[in-house]
Amino acid sequence: MSAAATGKPASTGRSRRSFAGIKPVMDDVARLAGVSKQTVSRVLNENPSVRPETRTRVLAAMNELGYRPSSSARSLASGRTRILGVISFDAARHGPASILTAINLAAREAGYLISSIALPLSEADTVMQAVERLAAEGADGVIAIAPQQHTDKALAHVAPAIPLVTLESHLGSDTPVVTSDSATGARLAVEHLLSLGHPTVRHIAGPSGWLAAEQRVLGWRRALEAAGAFVPEPLIGDWSASSGYSLGRQLASQPDVTAVFASNDHMALGVLRALHEAGRRVPDDVSVIGYDDIPEAPYLLPPLTTVHNDFAETGRRALHLLLQRLSGDGESGVRSIVPVELIVRASTGPAPRRADG
Repeated sequence: MSAAATGKPASTGRSRRSFAGIKPVMDDVARLAGVSKQTVSRVLNENPSVRPETRTRVLAAMNELGYRPSSSARSLASGRTRILGVISFDAARHGPASILTAINLAAREAGYLISSIALPLSEADTVMQAVERLAAEGADGVIAIAPQQHTDKALAHVAPAIPLVTLESHLGSDTPVVTSDSATGARLAVEHLLSLGHPTVRHIAGPSGWLAAEQRVLGWRRALEAAGAFVPEPLIGDWSASSGYSLGRQLASQPDVTAVFASNDHMALGVLRALHEAGRRVPDDVSVIGYDDIPEAPYLLPPLTTVHNDFAETGRRALHLLLQRLSGDGESGVRSIVPVELIVRASTGPAPRRADG
């Protein structure tokens, strides 16, 4: 009499595979439980259509064989691979790397794997090739860390059938977006410096075409205009400490410069070095604020006042929105704005008396 007829798992097959050192597969479970492979898959995916007694028999067979389901086995009935794609740019920088780490951790907790592609450039063809590659690999959806205007233009052509969530983008109303509140962060930095009596604030911006850099320029300019302060031309850096150092040397040679806001902490670090070499004391002569709150910021000399950018929360929100979209519960065009916080440390202080004449 067969196992299906008796309602009991068969006892054949286990010893041969176990002693041979062969890992049991779904076919072995189906054979031992007396059911089809599709039924085993439905049990793995907790399909309510499986009868309780059948579920019990399948689980008993799994236990007897020591079967551990793979992600591909779980996806058989659901039609999903439980793999999510992530496209990132300039992944060696602190921000993108921190976001990618957060996405990986959140995905693991949700039972997903991440397949990531780091691109050196965000040209339209390169971005589309990355999306198509992830789709071909079976990714259920894609998160694109999209920091540049070029990326926006490329992602606008992604097929609607591919669930997509973007970071720091200005895509249309159908695509969920997670973005940090860069304009507010810049405003907080400028208002802090103005409250200390500085007549204006010089700005070292990020590179042209970067959306966060543009928003920080916007927040900086609006804060100065709202206060009736002079708005100087921003200096354009490239996110690196070396560009901050080079531009910082220019500012250090100008006696009327008393406050500098850099668009990220690495450029602020270069400014600190340039001011030190020029004999300009921080914060006695010049106050300096960065952006991002990198882990090293509290340990610089002096400890750096900066705007805290919650990269971990950004990554978690992006994954949450993508999972919502996959489940059909998400709203189209959600724009999730991650708040920022000014962290005041020793690199900012009252404007020097000579600045007031």
